[in-house]
Amino acid sequence: MPAPILIVGQGLAGTVLGWTLERAGIAFEIADAGHAGAASRVGAGIINPITGQRIVKSRGVDELLPRALAVYRAMEAQWGVSLVRAMRVRRFFNDDRERRVFAEKNATGELAPYAGEADAEGFWIEGAARIDMATLITTARTRWRADGRLREERIEPLKAMARHDTVILCTGAEDCGGLAWGEAKCLRATGEILTLAVSGLAPEVILNRGHWVLPTAEGFAKVGATYTREGEMLAGGASAREELMLSARRLLGTRAFTVEAQESGVRVTSPDRYPLAGRNSCEPRLGIFNGLGSKGALLAPWLAHQWVNHLTDGVPFDPAVAMTRFTR
Repeated sequence: MPAPILIVGQGLAGTVLGWTLERAGIAFEIADAGHAGAASRVGAGIINPITGQRIVKSRGVDELLPRALAVYRAMEAQWGVSLVRAMRVRRFFNDDRERRVFAEKNATGELAPYAGEADAEGFWIEGAARIDMATLITTARTRWRADGRLREERIEPLKAMARHDTVILCTGAEDCGGLAWGEAKCLRATGEILTLAVSGLAPEVILNRGHWVLPTAEGFAKVGATYTREGEMLAGGASAREELMLSARRLLGTRAFTVEAQESGVRVTSPDRYPLAGRNSCEPRLGIFNGLGSKGALLAPWLAHQWVNHLTDGVPFDPAVAMTRFTR
């Protein structure tokens, strides 16, 4: 007999949701045709408490960060793999305006407890982390495929509702603007990342000035990510490569590096740049868990918990992520 819940898509959202349902004892199946073009496939998994040109704390980070880390640590313990690496971010100032903004906000305590030591060049961000997306997704995929829970196929969500009580779409860009989005507009952006061969980097330090350099393995790092709204095609463009190489030179200084690989993924988000979670108003058996944007590693555990509370106790979704916020 089919499980009552079908998750469509096994990127970051589908993986975290599936694990959370499993922990809650809720039967589910997953259908996923593969990760080509998915943002999760190339995602860096960075959780940065202070972001953006306006130098602000990530929305809800004080509550969301400990929740997210607890979930990923529990996954580590259950699966016997390493997923979480504690990091610091060395954030460089781009100009005097950023210096002033940081000084003003730091003086009021607005950036506490994450803003660390500062100097004329920049400041330190404490409490950051890197989630190993590749290990997270492939470990879950291997386990769920082995126990028959995951089907590697492309399915039609509306037809799938004939066999399942609820179909939750975690399909990223594949479903952009589809039925599950309701009245919310889906915005696409292509992001590109380079893998560098470079030595001498502190393994626990992310360098950040517009783009970031993330040490991954001994002698390797990633630099990213570009943000290009136009186009649904994965380009692997020369312009993105040059842009990222320029940022790498600024961040790495005199360290020599070579480009080993270039990867692309399509990320989707909503008009207010916050994720979507909930049921479609016209077809309540169709749900969505999408639009995580650049902060997916931080947001996914919180959204998965909301789905569990909704499925078990009928708890409404947080208004900040609910589909109803786009209802005219």
